[in-house]
Amino acid sequence: MTITTKSIALRTGFLLLACVSVLSCRNIGLDTGFQTDVGLHAQIISQTEDAFPDIDPLSLSEEIKQLVDSQVSRRESEQTRVEKLQNILYGEEFLYLQYDDKKTHTAIEAFHARRGNCLSAMNLYVAMARYAGVDAKFQTVRVQPSWDRRGNLLVISQHINATGRFNANRSYVVDFTPEIALQQLTSRAISDREARALYFNNLGVEALVAADFQQSLEYFKNALFLNPELSISWNNIGTAYSRLSETELAEYSYQMAFNTDRSSVTAVNNLVKLYRNNGQQELAQDYEVAIERFNNQNPYFHYARGALALTANNLESARVSFRRALRLKREEPDFYTALAHVYTALGEEEEAYELLESARQLLARNAEIYRPSEDKLRIIDRDSILRDSSPGLSIIFQ
Repeated sequence: MTITTKSIALRTGFLLLACVSVLSCRNIGLDTGFQTDVGLHAQIISQTEDAFPDIDPLSLSEEIKQLVDSQVSRRESEQTRVEKLQNILYGEEFLYLQYDDKKTHTAIEAFHARRGNCLSAMNLYVAMARYAGVDAKFQTVRVQPSWDRRGNLLVISQHINATGRFNANRSYVVDFTPEIALQQLTSRAISDREARALYFNNLGVEALVAADFQQSLEYFKNALFLNPELSISWNNIGTAYSRLSETELAEYSYQMAFNTDRSSVTAVNNLVKLYRNNGQQELAQDYEVAIERFNNQNPYFHYARGALALTANNLESARVSFRRALRLKREEPDFYTALAHVYTALGEEEEAYELLESARQLLARNAEIYRPSEDKLRIIDRDSILRDSSPGLSIIFQ
């Protein structure tokens, strides 16, 4: 999860920029002249050890272990164990876990709450799977982002699931999500330490939404101690400092967010607002121009703009935007489907059919593409083509 403080008047514009910041694989052409400040850096990441050693998101209670033991046998194949663990999580006769994007839980908390966001569910799954002797690790996947307003903050969600291997050629993915749209062919397995950093980042966001700024700082600082390269935590702690009128620390944090992720439109937008509020209008304008150049080369910016035009029934504008998205990226099935919808609405059935056929063929050629809204469990019978095609992207978590 990451936070931005764009005003309500700019909601639509920011939605488009949010799509770019998550989905692009290009960098923003912006020379900020930023240099690390040892003093400011040490003021933000001042701790020398984990500040919350008593919190273990992957800890299991005896009650959970007994439930796993009663349903899963280590004598069974790993695939059977995965399938049974899946049923424990989502089966109506067991936990029947429900999606709730407002709260991040540890494994034990998710077990008792019977609800939580993606990271909560994956904390519980990964912990249970490892207890049952199954290979399991966290995996980030880029999605076309969802966002909502909480008070005067925009909260943007990204996605995490779990994966593991049965052998060199067979793997699986377990997911928990509402209906979302993946950006195709993207994933990255992350370490437990990185997942722990994301957990505290989420707690920081929840404290920030509740206007508990000091508590949010503690959580964000712990996230950055665990993973100093976590761009979204740099961005989020910048917002906390901004709310506390710590302008110098806020600017440094936003600059660090952009320095660690050169595609972070979210961080640049927050810098634009900071500079405008400080009367640095020329600098703010330079940053905005860089974002505009970046957007024009980003297929997902045009796709998002086309989606808005289609919602407004502006078919010609939607057609132009979707065609631009396709010219920039030919291997995205959703672009073909979106443009087909426009042609169908225009009564041009032949063009629509050809586009849908192109989308179908593209999906058929990439059968291992994982769409979590279709299945919570996917067995992949050869090496997954999911890959980290752009490791510098901002991962904004649920």
